[in-house]
Amino acid sequence: MSIALENEHEQHDREAKERIRHNVKVHGCHIALLDSQGYGPPFAFTIGLFENFGHPEIIAFGLKTEFLAAILNGVKDEVRSGSTFNSQKLYDGFLEGYEVQFLPVAPDNYRDYLGYAGWYYRDTWDFPVLQLLWPDKNHLWPWDEGFFEDWKYIQPLLDRNADFKFYESRNRAAFTTSQALEGKTITYVSHGKDGSWQFHCEEHPDLKDAKVVCLEHLIHMDPTLNEIFYINYGEYAERSDRGAAWVIGRLQDEEEPLEETEIESSNSTVEPAPSKEGLWKKIKKLWS
Repeated sequence: MSIALENEHEQHDREAKERIRHNVKVHGCHIALLDSQGYGPPFAFTIGLFENFGHPEIIAFGLKTEFLAAILNGVKDEVRSGSTFNSQKLYDGFLEGYEVQFLPVAPDNYRDYLGYAGWYYRDTWDFPVLQLLWPDKNHLWPWDEGFFEDWKYIQPLLDRNADFKFYESRNRAAFTTSQALEGKTITYVSHGKDGSWQFHCEEHPDLKDAKVVCLEHLIHMDPTLNEIFYINYGEYAERSDRGAAWVIGRLQDEEEPLEETEIESSNSTVEPAPSKEGLWKKIKKLWS
């Protein structure tokens, strides 16, 4: 990072912290809004409900940030008036024609989403958080059979799934090599612009070693891969060894695709990766 960018980041950070302190003091809480950058869903969370009212902070996902802000402001007004929200109950009045409910957020998920809240509470992470969930148009919840498929992964369920943090099904196809499946440390991960995932032990593996497996299989082999679940389309993460810090970068332009039949699947339960144009482009570059 250049000195200019570093100074810009530090200034933004100072300004953000100043706004948080002001809003918590004047308005009862600050609402942090994070737009989707392409892969991860938009989300918003409160800071200050616990300090001012003894109520868990609230986080919500998947809707436009202006809608999330309106909903969380409504929650804040109810809390300020003395209401308390609990898990496993349905509440109306926040979405016209639909109820919402709350789930307790597992502490293992705090650091992934609640960075400024952690800072505000002096890096103790010692505060409760509830996740506000909304249903689909048929009033089904993300865990219900028949829930609208396109919305299934824009509300990650933070009371569970700390072992698998990616925004896709566990049997999503992922591309790797025989060396990785034999236990060699994965040091290079790419997330193609088409949504494809690749996990390698080096940046330029040999095509003859290519394998296709369920994404979940790789995460179970090496849970530290969960640390880079958030990398966006067209990005890569690289590290020197297991336990080392990941470095995130942008992929170069991808080349022409390979044929799917050129890569051996190691698991019959693999769900196909996104079938958009260019699915195999990064593979060809890496394995040429």
